[in-house]
Amino acid sequence: MNADVAAAEIAVFEEVAADRESDYRHSEIAHVLDFESTASWVGTERPRGSRTTNSSGQPDLRTSVGKALALLNAFDSSASVLGVTALADAAGLPKSTAYRLLVALQSSGFVERRGTGYCVGRRMFELGNLVAACRPRNLRDVALPFLSDLYELSHETVHLATLEGAEVLYLEKLFGHNKLRVPSHIGKRFPAHCSAIGKAMLAFSDDVTVDAVIRQGLKPRTPYSIVVPGNLRRSLKRSRQYGVAYDREESAIGVACVAAPILCRGEVVAGISISGPPPNYDPVRYAGAVRKAAAGIAAKLASPI
Repeated sequence: MNADVAAAEIAVFEEVAADRESDYRHSEIAHVLDFESTASWVGTERPRGSRTTNSSGQPDLRTSVGKALALLNAFDSSASVLGVTALADAAGLPKSTAYRLLVALQSSGFVERRGTGYCVGRRMFELGNLVAACRPRNLRDVALPFLSDLYELSHETVHLATLEGAEVLYLEKLFGHNKLRVPSHIGKRFPAHCSAIGKAMLAFSDDVTVDAVIRQGLKPRTPYSIVVPGNLRRSLKRSRQYGVAYDREESAIGVACVAAPILCRGEVVAGISISGPPPNYDPVRYAGAVRKAAAGIAAKLASPI
């Protein structure tokens, strides 16, 4: 990295820090976060049953299929095994109905019994890997060698994710040597505006996408998350200019990150990132490598198989 590029990268990172302090002081934070306990905002999950199937934003409980989907949506990453009562409450179903549907789902391998509770079954795993991004020679397979290169370079946590509305969906994660408390795992969603990988993809998305994220509300995950729309737009403008986005403890305290978008024919298809614990981890140091890896993945995706 030459001196001019290095200076530009540092300047961007310092601007991110300035906006971080602005968001920290913003009065909206005081109404959302409980500063007496970090547990109130670190490691929290999406409300159960929040993934939807109909235009109203909720599974249609008037049909058996809708009820079964509501039960499957009730599983989340906060607990691998859930009892009938917990699943019924999360899905909004009578316990007897939930039990009857769980028996049917179990017989087909969509859920499995674990003691007195249930967990997602192997059939769901099989179906999940039929998603286009996970199929052989597609996004995840193409990206993995580049992710491995970034891991070998940094020995930090490396991610691959796609943008799904106002959230990122993690497709791959390589764990670093540090015991980093990153709020991510494969198959999990996370607010795009609170993460470097999300902001990197939003920076190259159209105005409709960014406006939709802002309309949904910029809810914070830490005291340093971006909650002011103007600050988010400035952050995205910088990211578009320099090709990378940064996260300075916006997703989780003790986590810094640099990310770049994967662009095919000018369209965002995914993003990659390296996360590590500050101050030992300097995300600016890896900005060029992340940009280069993202460009390499894009080139491979665009080339004939």
